[in-house]
This record gives sequence, structure tokens and C-alpha cells, in this order.
Amino acid sequence: MIRLLQLELQKLLLSRVNKVLIFISFVLPFFILLLSSFKINFFGLFTFELGEMGVFNFPIIWHLTTFFASQFKFFFAIVVVSMIGNEYSNRTLKQNLIDGLSKREFILSKFYAIVFFSLISTLIIFLLTLAIGLYYSSYNEIGIIFRESEFILAYFVKLVGFFSLCLFFAMLLKRSAFALAFLFVLYIVEWISFGLIAWKSDMAFAEKIQNFFPLKSMYKLIDQPFQRLAMTKFPDKTEMAYDFAVHWHEVLIVLLWTFIFVFLSYKLLKKRDL
Repeated sequence: MIRLLQLELQKLLLSRVNKVLIFISFVLPFFILLLSSFKINFFGLFTFELGEMGVFNFPIIWHLTTFFASQFKFFFAIVVVSMIGNEYSNRTLKQNLIDGLSKREFILSKFYAIVFFSLISTLIIFLLTLAIGLYYSSYNEIGIIFRESEFILAYFVKLVGFFSLCLFFAMLLKRSAFALAFLFVLYIVEWISFGLIAWKSDMAFAEKIQNFFPLKSMYKLIDQPFQRLAMTKFPDKTEMAYDFAVHWHEVLIVLLWTFIFVFLSYKLLKKRDL
């Protein structure tokens, strides 16, 4: 595993563009720090400051930071699809196989790189969330601090699942731009399918089925926190209540999709004439 990971990292770091994109994907989450210090002075009458409004209290901060950080995943998604696009355009894939790398090892090297960078990103978000929470939160009990930290696990699984999907599209289409475009196509297809199911049956059943779709299942791992933030300010508004928790079956669905995407990527490469 270490040998395959080192091989992939060497390839990635040879490209200046990839270096920049990887750097951006790791740096962007730090903008959450700017968000925490966000202040607006309204004509000297009062100052609007997010950090003082309780939105960075434990345990809700785990939900907030992982949701916002996951929106930056597209930068590393470009790196993932370019890993495959460059292999085909530079003909390094064929050379690797000639040099003794099996097709299984080739796919595993890409997957190991995905897991490696997802782990680093997850560690950054974990430390960042902990730092912001310890600074702003009015709670300092260990039990409360680490309550709902399962959002960190959900964040990691979400990244690995999404990047594995990007890997599959890159293997399928061989071109970075087409692979990224297919993410949008898949998004449209999922919503069209949802509409057709809702039309044929009912909305509740359609939503249950939709939660098994690739992109939707990844989104469901970390639901939007805005409604939850509103609930903390208006606790009497029971109609705003919703299920925002991380559930084991949602994690399992994304892990299953991850396995399917990696397996299909291997099958594509195995059958393809290079």
C-alpha cells in the first residue's frame, strides 16, 4: 500500500497545477476561521458577530464546519479526474503496466491517494473545528465537546465516496473535463428520476428512494445546518424540526457506492484495450 501511495504522490507532485489545486483544497477550509471572526458594524448602532451568536458552540459546530468544508471538495475532484486524464494523455498508464504494475495495483494507487488526501482534509477540519469551538463555545465539558463529532467521520466518508465517483467517471470517459461535466449530468438524472418516481407514486416514497442515489446519499450524510441554527434561536417553532443526525445506514450506503465505483473503475481498466 505504501509503495503504491508513494508512486501516486510522486506523479501528482510533478504537476504544478495539481500542487496548486491540492494546496487550495487544503487552504480553503481555513476560511471558516474568517467566518468565525465575521463582524458587521451597522452604522455604529450594533455589531453583528457570528462568533458571539452561539453558532460556534459545541456540539453544533461539528455540523456547521463539516457542512461548509464539504463544499470545497470540487477542487480536489479536479485533481482526481486529472490523475486519470493525464495517464491517458501522457501514455503513462501503458508504461506503468509495461513496467510491472498490475491493473489492480493501478486502481488501488489512485484509491489510496484519495483516502490519503481525504484523511488529511478530515484531520484539518477536526483540528480547525476543535480550535474554533474551544475559543467561542460556552461549553467546556468533554462530553459536550465531542458530542456529535461523528460528523467528522461522515465528512471523511463523504469525501472518499465523492472522489471515488470522480475516479469512475474519469476512467469511463478518459477526459477530465467530460468527467466533471458528468457530475452535473448525474445530478440532473437523479432529480429527473426523483420527479418520475414522485409522479408515479408519492413524494414520501420518492424521497426514500432518492436517498439511495449516489450524489443524494453523499449529501444526506451531512444535511444543511441552517434550519438547525434557526431552531436554536426559535425553539418554540416545532415545525422547523428535522432529522439532521448522522445515521449508520447513510454511512453504509455511501461506503457501498464507494466500493461499486472503485470496482467498476477496475473492471473498465481490465476490459479496456490499452
